[in-house]
Amino acid sequence: MKIICVVGNYTDCAKEPNNQTTENPIFFLKPETALLRKNQPFFYPEFSKDIHHEVELVYRICRIGKNISQRFAHRYYDFVGVGVSFTAKDILERCKMQGLPWEIAKSFDNSTAISDKFIETTQLPNANEICFGLEKNNTTIQYGKSNEMIFNIDKIIAHVSKFVMLKIGDLIFTGTPTGAGNIEIGDNLKAYIGDNLMLTTKIC
Repeated sequence: MKIICVVGNYTDCAKEPNNQTTENPIFFLKPETALLRKNQPFFYPEFSKDIHHEVELVYRICRIGKNISQRFAHRYYDFVGVGVSFTAKDILERCKMQGLPWEIAKSFDNSTAISDKFIETTQLPNANEICFGLEKNNTTIQYGKSNEMIFNIDKIIAHVSKFVMLKIGDLIFTGTPTGAGNIEIGDNLKAYIGDNLMLTTKIC
């Protein structure tokens, strides 16, 4: 099972300093050990002093595919969930300055909280405009809609599958809207799709 992560996929984030809009989605992979399941707490790692949260819509792949046409991409996912990616921002900035890969800052163990439940896309009122958000200590700090993505899920699947074969159970994290920021020990996070509470985690 692969975890495929798209970066810079919301217009407001693309406008941030040092971020640029690209012709195709930019993605990287995380190992399965990055997943944090069952609403377990996130333990602040000793190697960083500046961990940031990023809430994302997550699509689950339901068919094996390679070189998938964008017009057929909707056949390759069936459920959508939500995830919270944790980034060691201080390490990420050092990696960027030195031209190094980002995995050490984004793909460490338990860096990716994932909802246990997923919603069947056919059961959503509007699968093209999925609302989602993140609360920290009962205050909404991130909010987005799937139609605000620069590259929608069909475009992402078509592009990624040119390079990486998709398999059943693969997860695609589609990027985060504006509002990503730091977390501290003692914080409580809740992630939603619409009014559905999908994920909770305590920062320890």
